Amino acid sequence: MAKGRIEIEENRCKGCELCMSVCPKEIIRMADYFNVRGYRPAQLVDPDRECTGCTLCALVCPDVVITVFRQVPVKPVAMAPA
Repeated sequence: MAKGRIEIEENRCKGCELCMSVCPKEIIRMADYFNVRGYRPAQLVDPDRECTGCTLCALVCPDVVITVFRQVPVKPVAMAPA
């Protein structure tokens, strides 16, 4: 299974909650503090590293403040006998 993480530019987030509503792992929450614009920004709460890097949050973000990083495990290639 792929592993991922996201970074949210908190000071540009307007707290619309769209990313939270589409996250299949339910690991995006609204912060309990305000950003410089007066909004509660979204934040990744993923202590168990459940994020798969599916990109749904980034695709739905109207302000393009989410960057997704994804690690896809590479399967070893079997070498043919010489």
